[in-house]
Amino acid sequence: MILGLSSSLKHSSPAEWAKIMADLDAKAVVFPVDCTAGEETIMAYKKAADDAGLIIAEVGVWRNTLAADPAERQKWIDYAVEQLKMADKIGARCCVNVAGTPCGPRWDGGYRGNFSKEIWDETVKMIQEIIDRANPKNTKYSIESMPWMVPTGPDEYLKLMEDVNRPQFGAHLDVVNMITSPQRYFFNDDFLRECFAKLKGKICSCHLKDIKLKEEYTFQLQECACGEGSLDIPLFAKLATEEDKNMPMIIEHLNTDEEYLNSLSFVKKLLNS
Repeated sequence: MILGLSSSLKHSSPAEWAKIMADLDAKAVVFPVDCTAGEETIMAYKKAADDAGLIIAEVGVWRNTLAADPAERQKWIDYAVEQLKMADKIGARCCVNVAGTPCGPRWDGGYRGNFSKEIWDETVKMIQEIIDRANPKNTKYSIESMPWMVPTGPDEYLKLMEDVNRPQFGAHLDVVNMITSPQRYFFNDDFLRECFAKLKGKICSCHLKDIKLKEEYTFQLQECACGEGSLDIPLFAKLATEEDKNMPMIIEHLNTDEEYLNSLSFVKKLLNS
């Protein structure tokens, strides 16, 4: 596996960005600009990544492609298509989003309706439209696993892949997002093995963070920085490497450059100990 950061860190040029990442040995990168940046800027970042030996792990969408308002939904589907086209052009491993929802005010929020057959069918149709319109040759489109919208686990992911029925649809594995029960939390080593066994050959990229149990009632879990929780990070890295020696593991959801650098340093020491 290859470590990376979801933050592009502070930089003033594509070359500086790539050098920073290469010097940190954070060689799996999230592409730092989107499809609106213009051809010259996009290709400058791609060249810098290539010259520095970086793997472009992910291009993000992070828009509500299932928005309740039809015009907004189409706007973000169109954006996802353009992001996937860009990802394919620059050779990214995946272009990733979450499913989204029309069921409430938070675009990535948890609602009962997220698990209805209607929303499942709309999710399948939306993914098919994005892939068919972009027609990627080098890049997979993927939906990040989530705690309160599909896919919430490996079996649901396999079913989603079966229904989407497109070879360009891959799995984006965020294990922490799927740890939603005492069984998955306390036996996360078993859950990690289950995820990699069931999704073998289909995983494009992984997110890396940690999770801890809060003391308050009832059962409450909190995402946290690597090392502050109970996730078996060495096993996660081992399984990711067995799946693909170049599997990206992207450290995410921290607040400052310093926090990202500290987390990267911690993970490196942990895996080398």
